[in-house]
Amino acid sequence: MNIHEYQARELFAKFGVATQPGSVAFTPAEAEKIADQFKEKIVVKAQIHAGGRGKGTFTNGFQGGVHLCDSPAEVKELAEKMLGQVLVTHQTGPEGKEVGKIFVGEAVDIEREMYFAILLDRATSAPIVIASTEGGVDIETVAEKTPEKIVRIGVNPCLGLMPYQIRQIGALLGLSGPLLKQASKLFSALYKLFIDCDCSMVEINPLVVTGKGELLALDAKFGFDDNALYRQPEILAMRDKTEEDPREVAASDFALNYIGLDGDIACLVNGAGLAMATMDIIQYAGGRPANFLDVGGGATKEQVTAAFRIILSDKNVKGILVNIFGGIMDCNIIATGIVEAARETALSLPLVVRLEGNNVEAGKKTLAESGLTLITGENILDAAQKVVAEVKKAA
Repeated sequence: MNIHEYQARELFAKFGVATQPGSVAFTPAEAEKIADQFKEKIVVKAQIHAGGRGKGTFTNGFQGGVHLCDSPAEVKELAEKMLGQVLVTHQTGPEGKEVGKIFVGEAVDIEREMYFAILLDRATSAPIVIASTEGGVDIETVAEKTPEKIVRIGVNPCLGLMPYQIRQIGALLGLSGPLLKQASKLFSALYKLFIDCDCSMVEINPLVVTGKGELLALDAKFGFDDNALYRQPEILAMRDKTEEDPREVAASDFALNYIGLDGDIACLVNGAGLAMATMDIIQYAGGRPANFLDVGGGATKEQVTAAFRIILSDKNVKGILVNIFGGIMDCNIIATGIVEAARETALSLPLVVRLEGNNVEAGKKTLAESGLTLITGENILDAAQKVVAEVKKAA
């Protein structure tokens, strides 16, 4: 789950992370009212779940999702051009995202820009701090061209981010004196936020030093552990479903793991590893997977039916491959769900089913007696080759 920039600032305020003052506006009038409290330059930022907003383009032709203004009247005028419009950036894809809210804040006189992030290191199953003197740009570019400018500090989860590590990071970022004291408070607060809110990522880009000698977190991206959201009601309340793929939202309502892709062969699989292998073998057979869809180890008939509805909501899908290995899963439950879903949705696309494992004979019997037009795959490669062939034949 991701959150908006203005919501990140709300978390900053709660945990004592220094940032610029500002608030969110949903209408031009609200934007003008917020801007009235600032005496100097004002910054206006479109709020969407995507990077590259400053260089983005609105479909109405207006350029840029981040602007500096000199007056509340100018803020209102900008808000009228941005709110309700679709902003296209390099991260949104050509379809873009509609801007329903904007952040209005006090502009900051930036003297230096840096990068600071706390991530979950999958290799060590522990937090890791990544920092760089190069902020305000894609960290991937820095990693590729000047990797020596990136600092990585592993954190012992039992001890937390230690004072000596904070001093080490600060020194590597060129911070000293009062700035190092501010860094100590800010880094400690960010680490507490990371742990207490069950984050998988907290990325500050840029972390800035202002002309007034302040260290501020200006922009932030958050990632949260979805498996821990049950104990984070305040975070869960920040979820903006309008920013998410509707298919992924529908899948989450049925506890399904779904990620949409740009292919034309849909997959319905139990188990993340098997789902990855299925997508790979579809590609190997000459096709393109349309999604990652893991129904889990104990899916019900209702979940399978919901999975089919989600698959069929993608107009690019031209064929479906069901690949089930029944360990915990009962193959007959999947088969029953397939039959009900196919009848309910009046399925007309090519459907290839490969079942193996627990209660597989009953599952195959259910499919055989259903009267459905489907193709059986003897193994995973055979199933992939058959669905690819059927899709090409239909085309």
